[in-house]
Amino acid sequence: MIRISELKLPLERLFDNPAVQNTWTRDAQNLNTSEWLKTKAQTDTSLNPELNPMDPNAPEALLQLLFQTLGIAKQDVTRLKIFKRSFDARKTPLQVVYIVDLSLQDPALEHHLLTQSFPVVQLLASPDMRWSPDVHLSPNEPDLAAQTAEDFASDEQAQAWTPGSFDHAHQIRHLQRTFSKPILAGASPLSSPELQAHRPVVVGFGPCGIFAALILAQLGLKPIVIERGKKVRERTQDTWGLWRKGVLQTNSNVQFGEGGAGTFSDGKLYSQIKDPRFLGRKVMHEFVKAGAPEEILFAAHPHIGTFKLVKVVESLREQIISLGGEIRFEQQLMDLDFQTCRTRPLDASTSGPSRQLESALIFDHTTQSSYTLACHHLVLALGHSARETFAKLFELGVPMQAKPFSIGFRIEHPQSLIDQARWGKHAGHPLLGAADYKLVHHTKHQRSVYSFCMCPGGTVVAATSETARVVTNGMSQYSRNERNANAAIVVGIEPEDFRADQAHIERCFEEELQAQKPGTRALHLTSMAQHHAAHPSPSWVHPLSGVVLQRQLESRAYRMGGENYQAPAQLLGDFLKDQASTAFAGVLPSYMPGVHLTNLSAALPSYATEAIREALPVFGQKVPGFDLHGALLTGVESRTSSPLRILRDEALQSTDVYGLYPAGEGAGFAGGILTAAIDGIKVAEALASHVLQNRALNKL
Repeated sequence: MIRISELKLPLERLFDNPAVQNTWTRDAQNLNTSEWLKTKAQTDTSLNPELNPMDPNAPEALLQLLFQTLGIAKQDVTRLKIFKRSFDARKTPLQVVYIVDLSLQDPALEHHLLTQSFPVVQLLASPDMRWSPDVHLSPNEPDLAAQTAEDFASDEQAQAWTPGSFDHAHQIRHLQRTFSKPILAGASPLSSPELQAHRPVVVGFGPCGIFAALILAQLGLKPIVIERGKKVRERTQDTWGLWRKGVLQTNSNVQFGEGGAGTFSDGKLYSQIKDPRFLGRKVMHEFVKAGAPEEILFAAHPHIGTFKLVKVVESLREQIISLGGEIRFEQQLMDLDFQTCRTRPLDASTSGPSRQLESALIFDHTTQSSYTLACHHLVLALGHSARETFAKLFELGVPMQAKPFSIGFRIEHPQSLIDQARWGKHAGHPLLGAADYKLVHHTKHQRSVYSFCMCPGGTVVAATSETARVVTNGMSQYSRNERNANAAIVVGIEPEDFRADQAHIERCFEEELQAQKPGTRALHLTSMAQHHAAHPSPSWVHPLSGVVLQRQLESRAYRMGGENYQAPAQLLGDFLKDQASTAFAGVLPSYMPGVHLTNLSAALPSYATEAIREALPVFGQKVPGFDLHGALLTGVESRTSSPLRILRDEALQSTDVYGLYPAGEGAGFAGGILTAAIDGIKVAEALASHVLQNRALNKL
């Protein structure tokens, strides 16, 4: 199979039928792009998958360009599949850019084309993107991927992982049957009785926890998942309770519950991380298998949207359960017990004093009681808002450190303004959809101000998880057809910006220090010297310092908003002039439960306010109209990422606790749905490797 890149066509050339162009309205954006194309295929047989083996999302103009460029005929092709479609609006006319995977009847012709040089497009062999578990039996045995590769490759379902796997709907149904049983079922060493007595535990059921549990289940390890929040539909009702009535449920909200914080977001599924094993592709296929739109497999900036994510999350949960996993909702990790080891186990990457995980103490919110769960392997798939758990882990001496994160506001513009600025005369074309943007500015004081989590055609939402605090986030549905565009405009900050001493830490966690759930130990935040640094350097920053700053800003925003979960807001023009806003000017807020107009200057530290003031006019030069006087700023955006990192070694385990696997966004190793899911896969594979190696070494 050949991969052809840089196939470019002007948007006008894709569909020359004037009747089609008359449908380029905002209303058309309610359609799934793939469905829109298939609707056109009813009157254009070249797009009809029943009459043409080509990808139904490939317009005839693209096929003509491809055949002319390569000098081949349509009858030479056995399969053509779009791998990626993006848009280049930097020049006029706007270009649609395709990457295509192509199979030919004659292998010799494929080889010949790969040896040729073409002036415009680039050719290379399509990589094998099928997922093979990176699980090692022991240092002296072959890895699991090699052991199962032949069987996996011969399975007809393996075709589901190839680039050309989604030609027709029946192939999606084939994919949906993939992994209906564990990869290593039956006589697998992973399903032996002694290992099932030590089932791995996954704490948290956001993107990282879901995919860690899914991979463990697919490998036959039957994980137990602990999630402090509720199932996604119950959680949705509780979340709307805050948005519509101002009633907060502290364990069931935007941050906590099945699906994690990403469920109430735009559902963006793209990142810029290096992914040599194509684990992101594995994530995408699992999402499609669970009911996500097929379009996410080839869109340059794929997204699912909140309502569709609800169904996808439920489907993933059912798959984990069908494979022997167990998911316990409304249950919270409260404590861990360890056994001291003289040296690290033989399969660990370091040596020296260490501790072995023995059990976890779990609090059941439904019964208001606690129980001990024996476990030697636990994945910490915490979200970035699990502050009580961070404090408990600090008390237990789990190595962690403060890390950079960002703070700022949400900004709203009319979506039509962003569409016009980005797409020009093509604004409203259903193939383009609602336009997005990505902006960055480096200030004169060497701070970075940038847009984050941009939500086209979306809403600003209340995202707090704590009483008497206000936090904003952004959300879009799949259609992205709300009137406003929104994004976070945030300033990157470093640990030295938010250093806090032990006294500040204890005041910040005063409520947790005084509270004690039945059957659990009270929190005792000991000094850093006991576990974390006997002789800290002058540059050392307490790992919980970022939480102190976040809570300070969120409490201040609550007071500025009127102490009723309304958020403080200000017109952009007034923010630049440092004067309070008194009336809206064209952009109406989408935030629920509502906003209170004020002056946001005091909502952030002065260095952050000054940096944003410098950046906004620059962004107006990059996106015309961005610095519109009536654009609305809403505060505060304080949970862009985790404020700390829980340290782990090359084996993806805690540097001090054997069997403890910090993972995902909360542990500081991901940012967003896709990267968190990928990290969950990696950690699950590492955990499975260690289970097998310990079995070989008679450690269990």
